[in-house]
Parts: sequence; C-alpha cells; structure tokens
Amino acid sequence: MAAKYGVDNPVPPWKSSLDGICDALDQSSCGASLLSLDLRNEEDALSATVYSGLPYPENRLVALAHSLVRRGLIDEAELEERLAAVRARLEA
Repeated sequence: MAAKYGVDNPVPPWKSSLDGICDALDQSSCGASLLSLDLRNEEDALSATVYSGLPYPENRLVALAHSLVRRGLIDEAELEERLAAVRARLEA
C-alpha cells in the first residue's frame, strides 16, 4: 500500500501509536484483562483468515476492532463514531 500511495514510511503513525498503547497496557494492572493472550490469539487468527485479503498492518487493526466489538469492550455505534471522527480529521 505504501508504494501505491507514494508513502516513504510503510509503517503508518497509527500503527506505532497502537503498538505503544498495547505495550503500556501489557505493563499495567488493568491491561491483563483487556489484552489477554486469548484476545491476541484471536486477532492473529482473524488476521490470517477472515482479514487476510487486507494489507498488513491494516488487517491487524481490523482484527483488533473485530475482537473488541465481539467481546463487548466497544460497540459498533461507538466504533462508527470514532471512525467518523478520524475520517473528518484526515479530510480536514
């Protein structure tokens, strides 16, 4: 995707931010319940199967959203609102 859109850095800024948040949660007392091994394994499986047609690292992000919605940590309406807010900032 980076070559298609002429991007020099193939790792999008959101990927670095997401990795940092996950690392911080891994080290926190509340992170264990949010980022369990089961959740990580589920994301890996979804990335390799259901979302394998998406480019990396976007397939990882979609798999994470899928897992969070399925587990009730965020609902679809809230996810739509957040995506709309991000889209609005990008298009501004």
